Amino acid sequence: MFDQIAPRYDLLNHVLSCNIDRVWWRKAARRFRPVLARPDAQVLDLCCGTGDMTLALLRHRPKDGQPVLAADFAHQMLVRGAAKFVPKGGIAFEADALHLPLPPGSLDLLTTAFGFRNLANYRAGLEEFYRVLKPGGELGILDFSEPGGLIGKLYAFYFRRVLPAMGSLISGVSGPYRYLPSSVHRFPAPPQLLQTMQSVGFTEVSWTPYSFGIAGLYRAVKPPSS
Repeated sequence: MFDQIAPRYDLLNHVLSCNIDRVWWRKAARRFRPVLARPDAQVLDLCCGTGDMTLALLRHRPKDGQPVLAADFAHQMLVRGAAKFVPKGGIAFEADALHLPLPPGSLDLLTTAFGFRNLANYRAGLEEFYRVLKPGGELGILDFSEPGGLIGKLYAFYFRRVLPAMGSLISGVSGPYRYLPSSVHRFPAPPQLLQTMQSVGFTEVSWTPYSFGIAGLYRAVKPPSS
């Protein structure tokens, strides 16, 4: 499904979000500046898609720092992402987020932007993230949510009616843009996901809403003593 829309994915993201998506990636990356500033930090951007979150992370890496790893399951998305971030210090590889080809305790930071929601099993994904993070390592999940109130009603109309029609028209493919709002509707609300993160073993869990709660950043830490 994602390979189908890869050629116009960047254009659609920017058009359908009115370029707010760029703000979200940059804000999320800035929250991890302390770990990104460490030259020896091992960083993975998972479900990297066409690489916008990877590029946002790379902006905060020192020139002598370790490269940012970027992985995705969709080949065509990864090809387009690699063309953008490999020249700037990223390393691309294909991987299943539930079965990462990385040893336990190998990462200082793992981020995923608008990809975690697509995993077949959220708890299994969190357990895999916990496995590959070092003790004291940080996790960042940037994804959509459903805001409440009047903003939520207006957003729901746009997200469920206007966005699928525009996305299908521009991309020429209808399935992915019908899938998007339904996947967000099925996604756990922030309190539920935070509770799951804690039950897996993460500490210091938090959710920071962006743009009235249309999106938000989940943060967590693998305990130093684990």
